Amino acid sequence: MLTSTLRRIRPARAPLPEVPEHLRPAVLRARRLLHRRALAAGVAGALPVPGLDWAVDAALLTRLIPRISAEFGLLPDQIDRLDPHAQERVRKAVAMVGTVLIGRLVTQDLVLRAAKTVGLRMTAAQAARFVPLAGQAASAVMGYAALRYIGEQHIRDCVRVAQAAQLRLEH
Repeated sequence: MLTSTLRRIRPARAPLPEVPEHLRPAVLRARRLLHRRALAAGVAGALPVPGLDWAVDAALLTRLIPRISAEFGLLPDQIDRLDPHAQERVRKAVAMVGTVLIGRLVTQDLVLRAAKTVGLRMTAAQAARFVPLAGQAASAVMGYAALRYIGEQHIRDCVRVAQAAQLRLEH
């Protein structure tokens, strides 16, 4: 029941018309992965265990962000395998986009910095969880939406970096 509710309220995906054709498959793969992880965050948010959703969100994001980056060839080891000129283009593109999650080892500290953008959701979800059923459902929806938001932002950053660095994906 919770899964069907979350699917119905799933935020509409922006069409990303500016994405070059060669990046579209990576975007679709990343969004499928994101959706599955956001559902897991929603389920964790529904459980009335204090702090569980924070731990689950951090664990999910610590694994999700690198997997999304990998779809775009933006993991640190993938960047290191590029020729020096392409590496420089990627570094400049990362600086231009202003992201801290691309081209770095993703740690819980970095994830927590990214999660601060939706920190209010986490506080509200903690309080809402203790209202029977309706509060748990609201907490689940907030958990799903928060993870989805962070993931979508990361996908957009990866697209912008890949475009600016003129990367050609091999998938």
